[in-house]
Amino acid sequence: MITLPEIKDILGNHDPLFVEDLASQSRQITQQYFGRTVSLYAPLYLSNYCSSYCTYCGFNSKNRITRIRLTPQQMRAEMKAVAGTGIENILLLTGESYKATPLSYLKEASLIAREFFSDISMEVHPMETHEYRELFLSGVDGITVYQETYDPHRYREVHLAGKKSDYDYRRDTPQRAAQAGMRHISLGILVGLSELAEDLFSLYQHLRWMERNFPGVEYSLSFPRLRKIKGRSFAVCNVDDTTFIKVICLSRILFPRVGLNLSTRESPGLRNHALELGVTRVSAGSNTSVGGYQLKPAEVQDPQFDIEDRRSVEEIVRYLKDNRFDPVFTDWRAIENV
Repeated sequence: MITLPEIKDILGNHDPLFVEDLASQSRQITQQYFGRTVSLYAPLYLSNYCSSYCTYCGFNSKNRITRIRLTPQQMRAEMKAVAGTGIENILLLTGESYKATPLSYLKEASLIAREFFSDISMEVHPMETHEYRELFLSGVDGITVYQETYDPHRYREVHLAGKKSDYDYRRDTPQRAAQAGMRHISLGILVGLSELAEDLFSLYQHLRWMERNFPGVEYSLSFPRLRKIKGRSFAVCNVDDTTFIKVICLSRILFPRVGLNLSTRESPGLRNHALELGVTRVSAGSNTSVGGYQLKPAEVQDPQFDIEDRRSVEEIVRYLKDNRFDPVFTDWRAIENV
């Protein structure tokens, strides 16, 4: 396992020849295990109600925004709009409010999503193993949960109230999801929130532990960078593009078979470049507001973060094909046993 000093050396080495060698290794490994395939997905926000106070998030309980929770009819309209673009992998998201989005609400959302999508993941408030089991049985395939930062002191500084302030409970969430039978689990850190090398080292340790203890799960990693929200900086990301690319390459070299996700937080140019080096899964045609696809006009939306890559699904597919990538809308379909 790579050591913390080695990670610091890699991130701090700005020699162009070193960076190019790192990128070359990552590119070769990616093509060996994934070829030129790129999976596409879209996020769909169900609710922005939140009982936690996270200083970097536009949904936090102290932020004065219009709170909304989609009704079943509104869910269906939003999902129909996303499915109409060709997307078959959906990530359903909410703010962290156990009251506004209880298990019963999430199960109903998953059942509706099954009408439109072949693969359903959720990024919602952490739950108990038996609750994840109920979601799994209702059709949820995967869980996304980011520790944000693995530094307990920094974690307390930026998570000031609510259930999310419980560091240990959040850290153990992937284990509970795996015990419940989830097929896919995505881990990650919020880049720019804390010391990058230390967070990476802890994330890699966490993933290795999960792989040893739950080898049947498909894992992926994400490295979302802090972004403005409606032009306002809640926190500033100090990680430049070159360092960010090195994070992607290092992760690919250490974990050849793990998926690497990249959202529309990043610019089109950086996302295009990252696809050549290690990223295997990207969001497309994204909107980060509740009701943003069909129900609410752009001028009254309250996004979780500002999007940098505003290309449509069609535009991203065209780019991928023009550059010899194979866009994959689904590699998974549940088979009903009768």
